[in-house]
Amino acid sequence: HVPLVSSWGGSVQAGGSLRLSCAASGSTTSIMWLAWLHQAPGKEREVLAAMHITSRSIHYASSVMGRFTISQDSAKNTVYLQMDSLKPEDTAIYYCAAAKAGSRWYDRFMYNWWGQGTQVTVS
Repeated sequence: HVPLVSSWGGSVQAGGSLRLSCAASGSTTSIMWLAWLHQAPGKEREVLAAMHITSRSIHYASSVMGRFTISQDSAKNTVYLQMDSLKPEDTAIYYCAAAKAGSRWYDRFMYNWWGQGTQVTVS
């Protein structure tokens, strides 16, 4: 089991920035992927960014490419999402997640463990 605890989100004006963090604990050696997802009202949960822990490869959804950056502090077992140039359509609940296996980083069903979710509002 890998509990994930994310930081509070918040509210920001369009064009602003926000950084989310998510700390993993427990069986962290089981983690193959760390990712951030969001879910807007009435929409499916979407993978925004994912990092493969061993290869350090990083992938982004086209909607956030060039605006969001995923990073990891392995010593703290913490993953971050730096969000810049935020848009109103980025308003959603944001989740960190971890997967123990797989290659379909863009598939929300690949992820085994989830943070509690945090609201980000862009106005």
